[in-house]
Amino acid sequence: MIGNEDENTRFNSYVISSLAVTSALLLLLPMIFVIGKDTAYSAYEEDDFYQLSDMRDTFSNEERYFVANTMSTPMLVNDWKDPHRTLLAIIGPEKPIDDTEADEIYKFVTERGGKVIVAADNTNANRLAGMFGITFFNSPMLDEKQHWVVHDQQGQASAISWKNVWSASSVKQDVDQMTPGALMQGCTAFQIENYVPTDCRIPIMFRSPTGLKFEPLLLDIEDPGHRKIMTLAKASPSAFIDIEGNGDPTDLRNPAPGDLKLVMRFDYPGIEVFDELPTESRGALSTGLGELEVTGSIVFVSDEEAFSNLLWELGVAESEGLSKDCKSVGDYTLNNCWTREILNNNEWDGNQRYFRLLVHDMMEFDNVNLSAQIRQGDSTGDKSNFQIVFDESRHVTGVVSAPFVETMGTVVLLTSNEFLKWLVVLNVGLLLLVAMMVVPEKENWRHVFDLTRFNQRPNKLDPSSYRKRVQQALFTKIRVQNDLTRDEMASKPPPEIQALIGDPRLVELAYSQSRTYSSQELRRLMQAIRRWGKDN
Repeated sequence: MIGNEDENTRFNSYVISSLAVTSALLLLLPMIFVIGKDTAYSAYEEDDFYQLSDMRDTFSNEERYFVANTMSTPMLVNDWKDPHRTLLAIIGPEKPIDDTEADEIYKFVTERGGKVIVAADNTNANRLAGMFGITFFNSPMLDEKQHWVVHDQQGQASAISWKNVWSASSVKQDVDQMTPGALMQGCTAFQIENYVPTDCRIPIMFRSPTGLKFEPLLLDIEDPGHRKIMTLAKASPSAFIDIEGNGDPTDLRNPAPGDLKLVMRFDYPGIEVFDELPTESRGALSTGLGELEVTGSIVFVSDEEAFSNLLWELGVAESEGLSKDCKSVGDYTLNNCWTREILNNNEWDGNQRYFRLLVHDMMEFDNVNLSAQIRQGDSTGDKSNFQIVFDESRHVTGVVSAPFVETMGTVVLLTSNEFLKWLVVLNVGLLLLVAMMVVPEKENWRHVFDLTRFNQRPNKLDPSSYRKRVQQALFTKIRVQNDLTRDEMASKPPPEIQALIGDPRLVELAYSQSRTYSSQELRRLMQAIRRWGKDN
């Protein structure tokens, strides 16, 4: 007795110790992976110039949005609170966006009114982009007419590369549909400060972008009004994709279609959601909630480095040899600069100026049917009712941390997809059902620890009752097989029962008074009874 108690105590100690060690590892391992590392907000190189920290600080501290990261998967977008007031930023994907994630992001934009920015210079986003008619090339674009130049400390052009592309970009108008006068106008300080960038353009820089190809979808032909398609920035007609890597514009293997896009935007108006409405527009709900029409919006950018620290703020860019006005001691850049397209208010102030206006315009700040308390926040310009979420799930993870990251992504995938979630629930239920069916019920054994009293085990069967129990099994099988009640079975005459049995050996077992059976014969008869139901 004492020995068993000690063994149980040791077993319980092992279980508790194992749970404690497992919990500690789950808490400590993630911290060990990141200890001593700086926080990075992109999938770029470790160099600070290629991170997104300045962009994040701008939207968090200056614009005062609520800024967050998602580390697992974009599958959760449609479960987020207020998706029509949330922008998902997928910048620099190192891993492809799969079909399931692309479907969820597509619904997020077209059904929930969500906002998305996708920036890449490769084909990792093509499954998502293809659902909107966009294709990313997988090679850099070179532009002889629209490229910026790095200057030395004396202002001389020190590095010339056709991969450093610029464009004069609109925020909310198709540049192919703008009037010639509007195309030549730079956005004024008033337009920028008040977020009204209409009929004007702003210069933005790209560093080794690829090109975007757009082909209308079948739905665009059948229902042209279901979405608004805008080319916000494009390359010059001389731009080409350097697929061969030789930088040769005359090589026919380097496509130069003449209409390569740099930034494209798609708006889906008229999506109905629930949100706070102004007092005069409130419905019957006492909480102030009501139906609201919003616009889903997605923007594709052909270069993730357009958001990087290098190009985000003017001060950082100038320290690396970029210029705000294309001027230099030589005359080279004047012939390849946006100052020829934008005749006034044409100084570049870092890409942050353009993307601040773009994000603001994508959100619902101009939706007069949305409550002013949500749109305007407090008197300090707080925008925390609107969220910007950086997708950090596209990183290539290390060998050690990969199992943890992939497990987290799998859990999120299974619990966020309706079909997979119910499939998991049904499988768990099936496993429990099988367990209940295959685990036999044990008799109420009395545990005897004194072997001298082993013969006192209760419910020990009398060998003389074996035949009777086999007979009872036979009659029970007959009754159940023929769907008879006990009374119906008892009222049937022996000849009818014998006819139901059919097997002479089993008939003899049921009605012979003189026949005796050995234990081995009874076992064979039990096997015959088991087969009898299947044979009949």
